[in-house]
Amino acid sequence: MTATTTDTEIRVDPGWWSWEGAHGGHVAALALTAVRDRFTGGTHPVRTLTTHYLAPVDDSPLHFSGAAPAVGRRTATCVFTGHQKGVPVIHGSALFGARRPGPSCDGSPLPRVPGPQDCRPLDLPVELSPFARQLEIRPATGDLPLAGGDKAELMAWVRFQDGRVLDAPAAVTLTDVLPPALYARWRTPCPVPTAELTVHLTDAFDDGVHEGWTLVRIRTEQAGGGWAVDDSAVWSADGRLLALARQARVVRAQTAAGSVNS
Repeated sequence: MTATTTDTEIRVDPGWWSWEGAHGGHVAALALTAVRDRFTGGTHPVRTLTTHYLAPVDDSPLHFSGAAPAVGRRTATCVFTGHQKGVPVIHGSALFGARRPGPSCDGSPLPRVPGPQDCRPLDLPVELSPFARQLEIRPATGDLPLAGGDKAELMAWVRFQDGRVLDAPAAVTLTDVLPPALYARWRTPCPVPTAELTVHLTDAFDDGVHEGWTLVRIRTEQAGGGWAVDDSAVWSADGRLLALARQARVVRAQTAAGSVNS
C-alpha cells in the first residue's frame, strides 16, 4: 500500500540556530515529527532516519511533503522533502517498525565516566552555536572543544534546558548537539556543516520515553579531502543506549592546528 501526505508547514525556532542556519539535528527531528503520525498513526516506533541537507534552513516557513511507498502491518518506509520558498532544502527517509521477538545484544555499553553531578558545565561560544543555549552541556572527559587535543572525540552529559522528555525526535537532535569531533584537535574553529545524517533508534523507546540527562559521544572516524565522517551515540542516564548515528560532514577550511593526518 502507498500513502501520501499533504503539505505540513513548520517554522524553525530561532533558538535552534547554528553557523549558517537551523541546527541540522533539530531539523531532522522536525522532519521525523512531521511524517511519523501521518504514516504510522503513532503505532510503530521509528527505527532509522536519514536526512540529506541540500541547503541551509532559514527562518522562512518550512514545508514538508512525502510519501510512504510501502506501508504494512509491521513496517512503513517513508520518504520526505522539506521546501523553503519553493526550493528543496532537505530530503530524507524514515523506517518505522513494530516490536517483534528477537535476540538482544548491547555492543555499546555506557562508558565509564563521572556522573553529571561531578562534571563542570561548558558554555559554548554563542556566536558559534546559538542553539547551545537550549542545552546544558557538561564534558565527561578531559577532551574539550578547541583545546588542541590528541584525538578527535568529545563526550559530555547533555540535557535540554526546557526539561522535555527524551523521545525519538529528542534523541535525533542529541546525536548532533556536540561540536564536530575535529574540534577536539583544533584550536581555531571553522565551519563543518552536515551533508547527511543517519540515525538508528534503539528499542529503548519501545518501552516509552525517558527523562533527564543523556551521555553523548561524538568522534571522527575518518577525515580527508575536505570531508569527515563522524559517529555519535546517545545513552540515557540509566545506561540504555538510545541512538547511534553517522554523518558526512564538509570541512570548509583547514588550518595547521586542524590537521587530521594520523
